[in-house]
Amino acid sequence: MEPDVTPDAGQGAQAAGRCDVLEVGCGMGVLTQFLLRRGDIVTYGAEIDPESVEYLHAHYPEFTPRLMEGDFLKMNLRELFPGGVKIIGNFPYNISSQIFFKVLENRDLVPECVGMIQKEVAVRLAEPPGSKEYGILSVLLQAWYDIEYLFTVNETVFNPPPKVKSAVIRLRRNGVERLACDETLFVKVVKASFGQRRKMIRNSLRSVFGNFGGAEHPFFTQRAEQLSVADFVELTDWVAANRT
Repeated sequence: MEPDVTPDAGQGAQAAGRCDVLEVGCGMGVLTQFLLRRGDIVTYGAEIDPESVEYLHAHYPEFTPRLMEGDFLKMNLRELFPGGVKIIGNFPYNISSQIFFKVLENRDLVPECVGMIQKEVAVRLAEPPGSKEYGILSVLLQAWYDIEYLFTVNETVFNPPPKVKSAVIRLRRNGVERLACDETLFVKVVKASFGQRRKMIRNSLRSVFGNFGGAEHPFFTQRAEQLSVADFVELTDWVAANRT
């Protein structure tokens, strides 16, 4: 599934000065061709499909030295791009969440990420607290990135057309270097809180951390989708102090 033309997507990777940009899932070079024309970036590629790699070698020979054949999810970005890298791509819908989790793991290296993904996922990531779509990845990404829903991509620009709409989303690192809590525990608290979405946080957390000696937090009567990143930071500190 490739879009006919997607030059606007490249605008999301605007850089102040020359920088490295890694395209995830180059396919047949629909987006790659526009990135290679940019003088302010050095474009690298990650492509797992051998046929696509062969096609790119044949049609964009100047790109060959910077095209890496393999699974992006298994690549060591710290070794490949010690100075940091911006990420862009028409992300395969079945692994888009895994791609964002990898971005999170390398958040000190990835200042910006622009991806075309399924519209429903894009909406979920950008939603504020209180929305039914707001979830685990929404909280974790919003803790370290400012997220912007750029535009919707209609099914008709694809060949063959998919059954779902797509959207382009942009993540930019915010000013948070470290959360004001145990970050490992923060992830566990967020995941535990959304583990039983329809239940109050009290039940969700107790099923993972125990009953906290009977202690109660004001957030315990709320549901996970009602809490902001700051709320989850506060809750994490409370869990750290009260778990038994």
